[in-house]
Amino acid sequence: MNVLLFGATGMVGQSVLRECLLDPQVKTVLTIGRNATGQSHPKLRELVHANLQDLSAIAGDLSGYDACFFCLGVSSAGMSEEKYKAITYDITLSVAETLVKLNPGMTFTYVSGAGTDSSEKGRSMWARVKGKTENDLLKLPFKAAYMFRPGGILPLHGVKSKTKLYQAVYIIMKPFYPVLEKWFPNSITTSEKVGRAMIKVALDGYAKPTIESSDLNHF
Repeated sequence: MNVLLFGATGMVGQSVLRECLLDPQVKTVLTIGRNATGQSHPKLRELVHANLQDLSAIAGDLSGYDACFFCLGVSSAGMSEEKYKAITYDITLSVAETLVKLNPGMTFTYVSGAGTDSSEKGRSMWARVKGKTENDLLKLPFKAAYMFRPGGILPLHGVKSKTKLYQAVYIIMKPFYPVLEKWFPNSITTSEKVGRAMIKVALDGYAKPTIESSDLNHF
């Protein structure tokens, strides 16, 4: 399987990249983002591209891929709905619409979040925007598309949050990871399990297009 990965420097993207590089069923990984990961691996190739809403300049590099793991995202804290939508919805759909033309046999996997509002009518701004993003991705003619909705993710194997406050909390809570996993199996998972689940779904498919936090610990 040849993989495109967006958002490889974020916590989820780091997790997915790690598992892809370890998995013998993944032949190549091309990461695309505003910044390079700083990693070096025989499977890995990186493209630094500033304008993710316009991939025309690099379109020639985006064909021949079996799966896309779209892990790019931002927190909605302090953002207007217009600005959050421009990043969360507009960029995602622009990328997906480009890729589906170049790779119609591709499986597209989008990292959403627990609590996403598929009705697009709820009170939570971020949940409505994520819901619309999911709904419109599922309308595109990919071979398959899956929406991942993780809740709490415990970072393992050196994976770090780009948000300093979150990373500090993870460091403090690390001794309690086994307890948290045991007590909250339907809402907490690990970075490794998220990465492994995304690869599994891309290779073998899944019974439903929306994969909730409670599903992630059963792959």
